[in-house]
Amino acid sequence: MVNPYYIEGSKERGTVEKAKIPLISKSLDSVRTYQWEIHFQGLPTGLQLAGGKIKPLTLAAKSVSQIGYQVEDIEVHRVNDKVFYPGKASPEELTVTFDNLYQPHVADLLYKWFQTVYDPVTGTQGVASSPVTTSPNFKDTAVVILLDGAGKPIGGTKLYGIYPKSWKLAELKYASTNEFHTVEMKFRFDVAVHYDNAGIARNA
Repeated sequence: MVNPYYIEGSKERGTVEKAKIPLISKSLDSVRTYQWEIHFQGLPTGLQLAGGKIKPLTLAAKSVSQIGYQVEDIEVHRVNDKVFYPGKASPEELTVTFDNLYQPHVADLLYKWFQTVYDPVTGTQGVASSPVTTSPNFKDTAVVILLDGAGKPIGGTKLYGIYPKSWKLAELKYASTNEFHTVEMKFRFDVAVHYDNAGIARNA
């Protein structure tokens, strides 16, 4: 028999005379969707500001899409039956939307990063890692840090081998709402690892 967890737990509220709030409320607090930061690490030369103290892409990032994996299905057919087994796993695309800040020029920084993958001016492509070329290494790492209500890091997800897949300016129009202009970037990454400890996520 399965006992109803919340109904059974509610009976304990009356037994705790000193409690001002129900016991259940202490277990329902959660990370908010707006308590986060994204940090891009090891950006190509030209995208990093002097001293590294200012992180313009972290400051400008306003939304991050879902981070996740999916496993492909292997269908096995035997007579009248069809069963499934897990196949190759692949990470999903990541979309980050940035506010187009004046200082520094965020749209320019993001475009320069995209140029390390493919430069529309010269028609050349970058090289992910090669000691015999002057092309910059466009693959990077990024970490999404989760914060508590006081702004303290409590965990994070690190993305290895991340690179920009697309660069897109937001629509321009006069009859618009009172919002900042944005730049949308789609990224691909090789591996995502989630850490419960934010310190490990930064240094891993």
